[in-house]
Amino acid sequence: MAVDFIVHEAGDSVGVVVVEGVKAGQNLTGWVMAEDQTITIKVLNDIPIGHKIALQDLATGDTVMKYRTDIGRVVAPIKKGAHLHVHNVKTKRW
Repeated sequence: MAVDFIVHEAGDSVGVVVVEGVKAGQNLTGWVMAEDQTITIKVLNDIPIGHKIALQDLATGDTVMKYRTDIGRVVAPIKKGAHLHVHNVKTKRW
């Protein structure tokens, strides 16, 4: 089975896209490494390789977890399957 995005462990709120050309409406297969499981998510936006996809709905102020690490806070609501990047997630450092 081809993997389109990876997730470190089931508690993460995002996965990282590892293929080119992800388009809105596609169903992607993700691999959850720690549990060695696969998941499927329908994509809401085009997502470039290396960018993040939401694994769950996230509200403004929520913490984004990637590789079991806090990578920032949500600054605009994000739906499951949506693209996460600088337009909707900011660092907590400043």
